[in-house]
Formats: sequence, C-alpha cells, structure tokens
Amino acid sequence: MSGHSRWSTIKRKKGAADARRGKIFTKLIREIGTAARLGGGDPSTSPRLRLVVEKARAANMPKDNIERAIQKGLGGGDSASWDEVVYEGYGPGGVAILLEALTDNRNRTVGEVRHVLTRYGGNLGASGCVSYLFEKRGLIAIERGEGVDADAVLEAALEAGAEDVLEGEQGIEVVTRPSDLEAVRDALAEKGFSAARAETTMEPSTTVRLEGSQAETMLRLSDALEDLDDVQHVYANFDISEEEMAKLA
Repeated sequence: MSGHSRWSTIKRKKGAADARRGKIFTKLIREIGTAARLGGGDPSTSPRLRLVVEKARAANMPKDNIERAIQKGLGGGDSASWDEVVYEGYGPGGVAILLEALTDNRNRTVGEVRHVLTRYGGNLGASGCVSYLFEKRGLIAIERGEGVDADAVLEAALEAGAEDVLEGEQGIEVVTRPSDLEAVRDALAEKGFSAARAETTMEPSTTVRLEGSQAETMLRLSDALEDLDDVQHVYANFDISEEEMAKLA
C-alpha cells in the first residue's frame, strides 16, 4: 500500500462542491444524456450510464432529474447535439493538462479553454501533446470511518483484482483496470467497505512537483477550468505536497 495518495493532489476535490451544486447537476445531466444516447437508457446494460447515474445519486440529484436526462438523451433532445471533445495543454511549470468536454459549439469551448489557460500562464497544445502521459484507470474512494481497517481493505481489494491501493489522510483509494472497476467495487461492498466514489479517471505516468506561486497558480487554473460549463473533467499531472497544500489553504 502506498504511503501517500497521489490522487489527493493530482486530482483535487474542492470542499465548496455543495455551493456549486447547480453547476455540478448541469454537468451530470449532460453526461447522463450522452451516455444514454450512446449506450441506451437502461443502466443495467450500459456500464457508462450506470456509473454516471451512481455519481448523480451520490451528488443527491433527484431521481426525476436523472430520468429526464436519460429521456432527453434517448429522444434526441439537447444532449443529442453534444460532442465529446478532448483538449490538451500545459500549465505552470510544464504541467500536462488533459480536459474532457461535452459541447454543442466547439468554437466557443476551445475559445473559453484557451482564454483560461492563457490567463494563468498556460497554453493550449496540439492533439496528442500530453495524452500519452495519461492512462485510463478505475478509482474507488473509501472514506475513513469506524470499522474501516486499511489492511483489510488492501487484502480485499487485491483479492478482487485491484492494481493498487493508496492510503491518504482522508481515506483509501483503490486503483483498478477500467473493466474491473464495478467488480472490485462490488467485492469491497460485500466485505462491508462502501465506496464514497467509483469512477473512471486518467492517471498520469509522471508528475511535476510544484511549490509556492506555481502551486497556487496551478490550483487556480484547475478551478477555473472546472468552472467552465462545457468542461466535464480536468486531469493534470501536478504534485503538491501536503505541507504546501496546508500553506495554500
């Protein structure tokens, strides 16, 4: 088991999520509609839809909103015109940035992404410039709590086919192959370890350590990119120590 969780700094989760619930719901509705359009409206037969519906439930999205989003995707509503686009670029210190977006206007979205990157000292790159540094992985987050034993989670996860288990201050994160994500999550649940989050993500093969002003600027850039309506996911290979994060907080 790794002693320090890479995910806690590489893919940062902001504590202000509740205050931004409306924006989160908007992004989830697009994801649900797109998943339904591409793989059908039955979560039991569409792994992609099943995962995003579970993510929506975890965010406390009302059931009616989820069902309407699925129906829009199936019926060729607004979601039918959303294109999946990947943008690549660089941030402070040469950090590699990979963005996944759903957009109905590529010109608008690329303009907004370029503007934010430039504002914080980054730049938009050509397709393929950083994607080779990332690999798709499954990520299962288990929060620390009474009765959650890290060694027991490690044993259960590896037995179920997980690739790695990372222990951090806030919880335990289990890394899997994308195809094994649900099977490992279900196996952990059977052993009494409920997942706070289970999703596919992009793991960087190398990281760039940032400190001081570069670290602060990178965090601001990450937040600004996530705030863009069309951007669904932001991945970056920066690494900021827990001590540095405490200073910035």
